[in-house]
Amino acid sequence: MNDIKCECGHVNPYGTILCEKCGRLLDETQKDSKLIDMRYEGGARRSQTYNKTIVDKIWNFFSSVKIGIWLIVLVLAASAIGTILPQEMYIPKTMTAAEYYEETYGWFGKLYYLLGFHNLYSSWWYLALIAFLGMSLTIASIDRIVPLYRSLTKQKVERHEGFMKRQRIFGVSETDQTDTQDLKQRLEKQRYKVREENGSLLAEKGRFARWGPYVNHLGLILFLLGGMLRFVPGMYVDEILWIREGETKAIPGTDGKYFLKNDEFILEVYDKDDKDFSEAIERTGTVAKNYQSNVTLYEKDGETLPGEEVNLKKIKDAQIKVNIPLKHDHYALYQMDYKKDELNTMSFDLINKKTEESFGSMTVDLNDPKPKYDLKEGYSVELESYFPDFEFDDKGTPITKSKIPDNPAFVFTMYTPDKPKGETSFVAIKQTLEPLGENTYKLAFAGIETRNAAGLAVRKDMTLWLLFIGGGIFMIGVIQGSYWNHRRIWIQRRNGQMWLAGHTNKNWHGLKRDIEQVIKGTDIEEPVDQAQDEPSSKKGEVLNG
Repeated sequence: MNDIKCECGHVNPYGTILCEKCGRLLDETQKDSKLIDMRYEGGARRSQTYNKTIVDKIWNFFSSVKIGIWLIVLVLAASAIGTILPQEMYIPKTMTAAEYYEETYGWFGKLYYLLGFHNLYSSWWYLALIAFLGMSLTIASIDRIVPLYRSLTKQKVERHEGFMKRQRIFGVSETDQTDTQDLKQRLEKQRYKVREENGSLLAEKGRFARWGPYVNHLGLILFLLGGMLRFVPGMYVDEILWIREGETKAIPGTDGKYFLKNDEFILEVYDKDDKDFSEAIERTGTVAKNYQSNVTLYEKDGETLPGEEVNLKKIKDAQIKVNIPLKHDHYALYQMDYKKDELNTMSFDLINKKTEESFGSMTVDLNDPKPKYDLKEGYSVELESYFPDFEFDDKGTPITKSKIPDNPAFVFTMYTPDKPKGETSFVAIKQTLEPLGENTYKLAFAGIETRNAAGLAVRKDMTLWLLFIGGGIFMIGVIQGSYWNHRRIWIQRRNGQMWLAGHTNKNWHGLKRDIEQVIKGTDIEEPVDQAQDEPSSKKGEVLNG
């Protein structure tokens, strides 16, 4: 498409409504309108000019304000629906997410799961909506800021007659005796930047306010980008690590690079004699004064094959307390919770029920039980099933609520010389069942050991700086566009007359007050607000200019 050459000699891009330099009306369809549309200074927007190639169609689709609003509505609606049922991270780990949502919430829960609302913020379609919203903001901003920037930077002091007449604030005074230098000084006192050309004046201030919406968009785009980066591996970690005293575990989210050993857990409580906490102690029993984990941080040393023992290199010893985390390599470990006297091991004696004779003892590690325990002289016990946190479901089948041994139960098979096929026994705390008939032997409870466990929050966030920058830029744009406005006043001598026109992107009353102060005591008559005679729809366009 050919460029458009104006009478003033300036070459404008195809689709330009007002000449970027002199302001002459180039669009024949608007010649009968009393006021001209000053949005984007009448510059040629790409989305309004080209519509042939697939790139043009994609550009035009995402540059639409309506599309952007619909994308925002869809994101907000999806986010709201995601709060109706708990997200997957908050449901019990006793069954798969698909089973849990269907069994707990029926057909609605099944549909909720199938549509991905159970893990909303990492679902592909939600991330796609965020990406489309970011594209819409980017394309819409570029589509509008380029013509606006071109027109504002190329504008001429002397504007075309038709441009002056079609401004909302316009007036003609039958005099040309007014000293323009005096007007220039008055404008400068009101902090206008004044340009002069052949006795004509262009006074302008607050142009930077026009970029406020686009600064908003930039901040929001950075904020959305930071949110999406949280789903890139290694950029964001928010995990819980339960680690018992004496235990060494890989720190989640580090891909097996770092390990942590809980050397000791310390719990200090307030004494009953402490007056400040006596009421709370009577009400709850104990009030924690301090709980901390004394730990050792290790790093994986070298590569290992699957099944091989990992070589660890000590990094440092540390104390993790509430609000005093262990920090290393962008990771932070916070003391979030604790568990006193968690079951660690349980001991049993294999005895004859009638004679009470013992044929050996065994100790079961509740966190890592063995499949078989050899006792003596042909006596052994095999572990058939283990339920760390046992309960019966609605069908009477034993299940476990979690992997934490809060209420352990076992299904053992006991092998003895006189019972080579074995006898099955279901053993739980204060409960022993013989599901296949009465047994000759039983496993008698012999003792228990406990240890403390610390609940640590593992945090890593490489996106915070981007979120803060995006939020800060967004607020700058809000302030920039809310508390300032772009005002322009044109004053020209034409055929023994003084022509005055004014335009602002908002706050027309403020512009009118500025003009009153400039022409006060001069021969220039007060200009007219031509928007008062415009239809309401057209007036809205002018106000948005």
